[in-house]
Amino acid sequence: MQHVTDHPRARITARVSGKVRTALEEAAELLGSTVNQFVVQTAYEQAQRIIERESVIRLSQEDAKKILSLLDNPPKPNKKLLGAVKAYKKSVRA
Repeated sequence: MQHVTDHPRARITARVSGKVRTALEEAAELLGSTVNQFVVQTAYEQAQRIIERESVIRLSQEDAKKILSLLDNPPKPNKKLLGAVKAYKKSVRA
């Protein structure tokens, strides 16, 4: 789900408590950046981590071997699967 804006630079604003603002200012100062730079960079890094975490499926070696084995030697389709395929084909033609 990617949203592209026509604006080369878009504005984001947020209202925060005094406690949050003070913490953001302190952290930004410790890193030698402005509050805006700190907030944008930190939010962007967190967004990238979330996107990666939710986009990648991680498997144990055992699970990966099971999946590869099933791909190499798929089980024969059962009645329920055959019925689902038939229903799908019928709905696509409709």
